[in-house]
Amino acid sequence: MAKINRRFIDKHWSVFLVRGALACVFGFVTLFGMLNNIENVVSMLAMLLLVMGIVDSVSALYASAKKHGWLTSVIDSVVDVAAALCLLFLAKDSLVNSLIIIAVYTAVSGVIDLFHGFLSTVDPTDRFIRVVVGILGCVMGCVIINAGSFEQMTFIRFFGAYMLIVGITSLIYGVHNRSQNIEDKIARKEVAKKSTRKKTTKKNKK
Repeated sequence: MAKINRRFIDKHWSVFLVRGALACVFGFVTLFGMLNNIENVVSMLAMLLLVMGIVDSVSALYASAKKHGWLTSVIDSVVDVAAALCLLFLAKDSLVNSLIIIAVYTAVSGVIDLFHGFLSTVDPTDRFIRVVVGILGCVMGCVIINAGSFEQMTFIRFFGAYMLIVGITSLIYGVHNRSQNIEDKIARKEVAKKSTRKKTTKKNKK
C-alpha cells in the first residue's frame, strides 16, 4: 500500500463521501431536468457550496486536533463559503456576475485538486483521481467564462454532468481512502506486535 504524505492530508475520508454525495445529488437534479433555468441552478449551487464549506470547517477542526492537514481544510472551507456568499449576495439578479463567480470558483477548485493530486499523496489511484478532477475543473472554468454563447439548457446540462462526475470521483476517493485507512491501521498493529515480540525476546534472553 502506498503511504499517504500526511503533511498535506486535508480531510477525513468521510468528508469526501459527504461532499461526493452532495455533488451527485446536485449533478443529478441539474442534469436530468429538474432545474430549468440558470437562476435556480445558481441558488442551489450557492446552498451546496455553503453546506460544503461547513463540512470542510468541521474537517478543519478535526484535522487541527490531529495536528496535521488543518490548513488545507481551512483553505477549502474559505473558498466554498466565499463563493456561496458571493453567489447569494454579490451576484443577485446578475447572471453575468453569477457565471464569473462560478467560473472562478470552478477553476480555483481545479487548481486546488491539482495541488492535492501532486503533493498530498503518492498513491497512484488518489493522484489520478485528484489530477483528473483538477484538470476538469480548470477546463470547466474556461468553458463557463464563454457560457454566454451557450443556450441556457445546454449550459445547465453540461454543468450538471460536470458536478455528477466530481461527485462520483469524490465518492470513489473517499471509499479508497477508507480502505487505505483500514490497511494503515492493520499495518501499524502488525508493526507494534513485532516490536513487542522483539522486546519480549530480548528480555527472555537476559
